Amino acid sequence: MKKRLLSLLAAVCVAFAGCTLPVYAEDPSSAASTASSQAAPQVSSTAPIQNADATYKPDFQLGSKAAILINLDTGTTLFSQNADEKMYPASTTKIMTYMVVMDHVKNADTETATYTEEVANQLKGTGSSVAGMEVGDVFTIHQLLYCMMVPSGNDAAMTLANYIGGGDINKFVDMMNQKAKELGCQNTHFANPDGLHDPNHYTTARDMAIITQAALRYNYFQEIVNTTTYYATPKNRPDVSRTLSTTNFLIDRNQQGQKYWYQYARGVKTGHTDQAGHCLVSTAIAEGQTYLCVTMGDFTGNRCDMTDTRSLYRWAYQNFQLKKVVSASMPIGEVTLKYAWNKEKLQYQPEQDISAILPNDVAASSVEVTPNLPDAVEAPVKKGQVIGTATLTYAKQKLATVNLVASESVSRSEWVHSASTAQEIFTSPWFILIASIILLLVVIYIILALIYGRNKRHMRKVKKYKDF
Repeated sequence: MKKRLLSLLAAVCVAFAGCTLPVYAEDPSSAASTASSQAAPQVSSTAPIQNADATYKPDFQLGSKAAILINLDTGTTLFSQNADEKMYPASTTKIMTYMVVMDHVKNADTETATYTEEVANQLKGTGSSVAGMEVGDVFTIHQLLYCMMVPSGNDAAMTLANYIGGGDINKFVDMMNQKAKELGCQNTHFANPDGLHDPNHYTTARDMAIITQAALRYNYFQEIVNTTTYYATPKNRPDVSRTLSTTNFLIDRNQQGQKYWYQYARGVKTGHTDQAGHCLVSTAIAEGQTYLCVTMGDFTGNRCDMTDTRSLYRWAYQNFQLKKVVSASMPIGEVTLKYAWNKEKLQYQPEQDISAILPNDVAASSVEVTPNLPDAVEAPVKKGQVIGTATLTYAKQKLATVNLVASESVSRSEWVHSASTAQEIFTSPWFILIASIILLLVVIYIILALIYGRNKRHMRKVKKYKDF
């Protein structure tokens, strides 16, 4: 019986060892990263500020069905209306066409393409806007980009698609859809490179803004889309020169008696079909701020694509300012610090200065900064190490998210770490439970041992009595 009791006690001890070994088996070198890898989200120290929509309402109504206004300096959406509703893009499609072309040419100034009879036949009877190209005309890719974007020439768009697609325009359209997917467009599908109506050719104001922001980084794009007059001369016909004028009245003070002209506007692209209405994608730069505006679905007949855009720009510049909300040089709070000698708190600060677009009469101090941090950070910690994030909100609207970093470096005390680890083990529920079980078994063992000893003595007395 004694042997059975000892076996039982040994088995419990082995189980206890198996439960506690993982605590001691942890690699000491990984302890410092516990706060960032487990308790807090893992955020790259080089991650940019992430901005969300902060939609305000202007004091006027739009004639366009869908619209979006984005501050490009912060990425903040200042206004949106039906921005995720499916719309027909018409010739604003050519912004995507531009990018796909530039993605696949090696030198836009030396490569050439010819306007073929096959392409010309595809445009017959479509009522397309054209750049006046004639069959057999040869242009550089650079020239064709001007012919496509300035007068909105479908002949140039189809010639470029035919060239890049190797004679297969459908192949080029596949490239357009793949590009849209890569950019993160959620509700966009293209059926052609020029924007002629097709039920399966659609996008949204928000997706078009995503596409345009990408296009603004392409070579020649901003220069071309802000051109009001271009003279096109075929490479094989140097005696021919065609004058092409922009369809974007927002940037051309010489058209429509300056009715739609806005001095701060810069490009980008117009569009119109009976099914799409009037559409306009544009940018504006003033007072050190850059905005992108998309208006779609103007069926009023009053060119509200132009007037809505201009009104939104004026509203933004007159009522909002870019204000510094927090500074990267100033700690904004403290978090519990573990395993450091004689130090229980760690200060943190934003990884970089944060500015936000706010109404003129709203102070930067009105922005609420909400930290997202672990319950505690484990030493060692290096100054500038990302330990969490902060969300900036105003009037319940999310403005931005930024990394929070340690304001100082703190080394780890091995003595404090060992003591803390031991304390964590001895105060853990599992340790207390297993220790209680062992204690109970020991008590039971002692009681049984006493009973066993007493019975053994009794048996000896009985045996001695029988011997007599």
